[in-house]
Amino acid sequence: MLLEELRRKNVERCEEVFHPLNDWSPTDWATAFAGEAGEACNFVKKLRRLDGADSDRDTEENRYHLTAAIGEELADTVIYADLLAARLGIDLERMVRFKFNKVSGERGSTVFL
Repeated sequence: MLLEELRRKNVERCEEVFHPLNDWSPTDWATAFAGEAGEACNFVKKLRRLDGADSDRDTEENRYHLTAAIGEELADTVIYADLLAARLGIDLERMVRFKFNKVSGERGSTVFL
């Protein structure tokens, strides 16, 4: 699965070009994660504003750029979530599968990972 490879490469890159994983506390990693989520939300807000904007601002190009920016910030959020999980010794892939299946069972869904 993608998350297994992400974990391996994410920690490797962090320690190669930034700093050792354990140099940041879980609070540091959580703050970085929240910051990226906040940036994604800010772009979503700007995208929503186009719905009521003048027609000259509501262009396909503006929507494309905002959507691309949202995608990048969501990717940063996933990357930081993985580093936070790595710092805490959490197998994120296993936990995503567990939580997804738990909610599927609770809601009566037939869709499981």
